[in-house]
Amino acid sequence: MIVMIVVLAAGVAAIAYARWTRAVADADAALADGRFEQALASYAEAEARFDRSAAAKQLFASDYRRVMANQLWVLHRLERYDETIDVATRAPEDALPHFWSGVAFFEKGRAEEKPDPRLGWFNRAEEEFRRAVEATPADWDTKFDFELVTRLVAELRKQPQTPPKQLMQLLRPQPKPGAKPVKRVG
Repeated sequence: MIVMIVVLAAGVAAIAYARWTRAVADADAALADGRFEQALASYAEAEARFDRSAAAKQLFASDYRRVMANQLWVLHRLERYDETIDVATRAPEDALPHFWSGVAFFEKGRAEEKPDPRLGWFNRAEEEFRRAVEATPADWDTKFDFELVTRLVAELRKQPQTPPKQLMQLLRPQPKPGAKPVKRVG
């Protein structure tokens, strides 16, 4: 009798979990098929469902984190940077929201024509990448992005009038006058 009650309770729990996370499964399927707008809508529905229940958000924390991380990735993929930043502020404190908001701030900086606002976007990107590195110090991609933005900010402080299309050239080492060219192998 006790075994039957346990099995019944487990079955009810499994059905409740599947029903609760249905929007997550739909979003994951749409994402896998490359239907980004549909995935985004389903992730937003899942986020809203989690936001209505703090207990569910805590109980299914890994699902909630995945919803937020995938939503951030899709928004970035769709180049919706303001929305990326907005969703990142609502996401649980973790490296991924800081990473994706750093990427969004970086892209906004690259698109900015005016020097002062551009530097402001890059400063915000640097701060978000720093927080992402603090959260996951072993993530080399995040470290690389942080170092890249840090160097870019330092160079922009020296040369604030650099046009947007030439920003990345600031990061490339310039050969010293009279230096011998590097030998190429192959």
